[in-house]
Amino acid sequence: MNVIDTFDNKTLLITGGTGSFGKAVLERFLNTNVKEIRVLSRDEKKQDDLRKNYNSKKIKFYIGDVRDRCSIDQAVKGAEYIFHAAALKQVPSCEFFPMEAVKTNIIGTENVILSAISHEVSRVICLSTDKAVYPINAMGASKAMMEKVMVALSRNSGSTIICGTRYGNVMGSRGSVIPLFTNQISNDLPITVTNPEMTRFMMTLDDAVNLVLYAFENGKNGDIFVQKSPAATIETLVKALLKSFGKDQHKVDIIGTRHSEKLFEVLIGREEMRVAEDLGQYYRIRPDIRDLNYNNYEQKGQITTTGVSSSAEYNSHNTHRLDVDAMYDLLMKLDDTGDFE
Repeated sequence: MNVIDTFDNKTLLITGGTGSFGKAVLERFLNTNVKEIRVLSRDEKKQDDLRKNYNSKKIKFYIGDVRDRCSIDQAVKGAEYIFHAAALKQVPSCEFFPMEAVKTNIIGTENVILSAISHEVSRVICLSTDKAVYPINAMGASKAMMEKVMVALSRNSGSTIICGTRYGNVMGSRGSVIPLFTNQISNDLPITVTNPEMTRFMMTLDDAVNLVLYAFENGKNGDIFVQKSPAATIETLVKALLKSFGKDQHKVDIIGTRHSEKLFEVLIGREEMRVAEDLGQYYRIRPDIRDLNYNNYEQKGQITTTGVSSSAEYNSHNTHRLDVDAMYDLLMKLDDTGDFE
């Protein structure tokens, strides 16, 4: 049975549904037998744009904010499944307004999950990011706490299954560098690169949806799923983009690292890799199921992390690295699907 068939005659709620991920889900589901897709977001303009673009009776729009439990309850009531994508994602803005990240990414997630449990939603998939691993910025720290909230609440969630996904850079998504670089090239402006040696995981929006559907189909309470993804340096990405425009000599300005940017991103930490389950195309990170009665475990012992090498983590420096031609081919796939803007 195809996982999409599970949604036949069911109602799916997408928080933050006017974002890039939400629109990718709409594209995937609109021509299926899903009963209803609910889009919850704060932005009435984007909702109106989606309403006019799709003109589908299957899509229902809810103005609301994950910070407001009442507005969530209205959207959750009667839904069987939730994809929780609402978040503050921009690293610099979260650095200057960290409490806003706390309110949306942490408290908002708690609100969504508690509402789902009280309304007996069948499954909730929470979307996280590689920045949650060894976080050095407010956005990553808030997402790390979001994962902890998800795992903690999944311990006593009744009939509701709650699990998560963690992924890296989604190519072409709102706020990512590809639309920025594309706009600069199109307008004959210098491409502004922070550090050409930075590496980032490369995922398409289709990959992001596939990962969430895999978690939906296979997840148990507290699980976090990671897709094995290639990576590229920012320099490689820029060269591939310039190749696609036929502008190899376009000016590139190195502007320096922004607030709290990492040289490379980590999808699975060293400690997590010791317990991660390799599922082929994906990893499953199972939650720590111990309770607070530590004496029980002191008698039996636990696996130690002593001696774990720094190379044991799964990061964008040690995963498969794309060259310019491979990066170019991936960009052309985005162009074919309309994701490349």
